[in-house]
Amino acid sequence: MRLLALVPGGISDQLLLFPTLDDLKANYPDAEIDVIVEPRAKIAYRVSGSVHEVLPFDYKDRNGLADFGNLLGIIRDREYDAALVLERRWSVGLLLWMSGIPIRVGYDNSQGKWFFTNTVPLKTEQYAAYMYHDLLTGLGINIPCPELAIRVPKSDLDWAEGEQTRLGIPESGYIMIDGGSNHLDQSQDIDKVYPAHKWQEVIEDIHQKQPDLTLVMLHGSEDTELVAALTQVCPNLQMTSPPDIGKLAAMIAGSNLLLCTDSASMHLAVAVGTYTIALFGPTEANKFLPPSERYIGIQSPTRWIADIQPDDVLKQVWRG
Repeated sequence: MRLLALVPGGISDQLLLFPTLDDLKANYPDAEIDVIVEPRAKIAYRVSGSVHEVLPFDYKDRNGLADFGNLLGIIRDREYDAALVLERRWSVGLLLWMSGIPIRVGYDNSQGKWFFTNTVPLKTEQYAAYMYHDLLTGLGINIPCPELAIRVPKSDLDWAEGEQTRLGIPESGYIMIDGGSNHLDQSQDIDKVYPAHKWQEVIEDIHQKQPDLTLVMLHGSEDTELVAALTQVCPNLQMTSPPDIGKLAAMIAGSNLLLCTDSASMHLAVAVGTYTIALFGPTEANKFLPPSERYIGIQSPTRWIADIQPDDVLKQVWRG
């Protein structure tokens, strides 16, 4: 049996689909599950244990007939038995209809819903992983959504252990910080960057109250200005640059706490069970964090993430 999922969006969208893919694999253990994702999101599947093959396709590009024709040929060649579709544009529904896949599951408000054999209600008010999991009801799978989980390669765990040694992290542990510029899925058009001077207030307060606790910030090519500003005023701040998503997940798994904005790092922390405090601006915390006391979302009152006050962050850091 061969199953297909069409998943537009960035790395965060892929991670939120993992519970759905895991349950799909659990219900069809002998099936091969393939996904079609945007090229920027392909790296998410390094930490998936359920997917057989990842096929790239840029859903947001100005795709011509030749592009859709190529994709249609790939889909037909694999002779899938069923497909799940997160994309709601009519063109993708038409593509699947032309592919001849016998069971095609999508949301009932999709522009091309008539191209699907089975549709399910789109409940956008809930946690996004639950919303994606609802698609399984179109295949007759009616079970609760499991917790988000990932499979981190042992080589990545070993890398993180060596990185912690390099940073000289003591037994008291460390706090990870994703400042908002170091997202793996950078092509989003919304502002999720928390200002350097406000991060400074948070970092200085933590260092003052817990001087033996190491603070480690993610450092990528996109956040040079933020890192430069913080290292000038917080010389004890450590930096790490995991080269892939597995090693990033391993570093987050080893930390006592992740401070971050709404990002792929946040979803990885949920997947590995690390206590998380996440800052939200234009996005809604209840849609991107599961209901749990381990994962705290701080929502900006103005929908601008820069308007969250450091005191509000620190209240959550020191609560209890």
